[in-house]
Amino acid sequence: MRNIAIYIISIALVFLAIITFTFSSSTDEKPKQSYYENYKSNYKIYNPPMPTDIDFAGEKAPLNIYYVNEKLQKEILKNTYWHSNSLLVFKRANRWLPIIEPILAKNNIPNDFKYLAIIESGLENVVSPAGARGFWQFMPSTAKEYNLTVNKQVDERYNVEKATQAACDYLNDAHDIFGNWTLVAAAYNRGISGIKKQLTSQNVDSYYGLSLNSETGRYVYRILAIKAIFNQPSKYGYQLREIDLYPAMETYTVKVDSAITSWGNFAKQNNISYGMLKELNPWLRNSKLSNEKGIKYEIALPLENMSNYEALKRKLKDVLGIFGEEK
Repeated sequence: MRNIAIYIISIALVFLAIITFTFSSSTDEKPKQSYYENYKSNYKIYNPPMPTDIDFAGEKAPLNIYYVNEKLQKEILKNTYWHSNSLLVFKRANRWLPIIEPILAKNNIPNDFKYLAIIESGLENVVSPAGARGFWQFMPSTAKEYNLTVNKQVDERYNVEKATQAACDYLNDAHDIFGNWTLVAAAYNRGISGIKKQLTSQNVDSYYGLSLNSETGRYVYRILAIKAIFNQPSKYGYQLREIDLYPAMETYTVKVDSAITSWGNFAKQNNISYGMLKELNPWLRNSKLSNEKGIKYEIALPLENMSNYEALKRKLKDVLGIFGEEK
């Protein structure tokens, strides 16, 4: 009898433990969310803010026209959420805009045209499927027309200073024809004759009144979107720190007016690598330079410690000055 009593008590205790565990689990622990419930509750996407007014080179975009407003919304949305590209442009802008902006100013080109260079290339020496190259995406024929050397050994479309000057010359020529900077920007993409033809055939006098091909039809809106985001990056979610931006490259130049049989030897003689030489002078397109006409070229070489990235970063100043916001 004693064994039976012990057995019954043991069964009762186990049953009591099960009930207690079940009750406590149901009252003390919340059920785990499923993967998609968690996704839904934690992942949120917002429509980026639209500017109430915006201009390009002083001409206000007529945002009261529905399709103008919606086209600008499209480009702001795309560039706000194209995070990797936009962040890289912010980084590069700290290095390159201080070189581009003074050249624009010297040639009386509105500062807003720096955004044109950004949408053309992202401030990289890219190559388009059609063969346009460099920050300003010159085709070979147009580059030569505006005094840039383009051959197998030298391609000055990759020279930021010279290509920016050539772009200014083109923009001023276009402005002499149109008298309107927004149409000048469109002509940079479509060509002067292309925009003239469309203005005449459609009987309008404004970019915003034209019906254009997809690329040129987006062109000015893309510029305006970049301008809006650059002027107030934090408004569009970009948190920029000094340490994240690319520092300026501190260089000096040496003049070369004769043939160079080996740029590799030239680099070694100047205590740098061939890779560093090409990074600073991407317009050198061959391992040698014939230079039969004795043309004088300026070769950029690094100042002391320029190859030391940490030393460069310590010299960064004015964290967000180029973006229109204060620290």
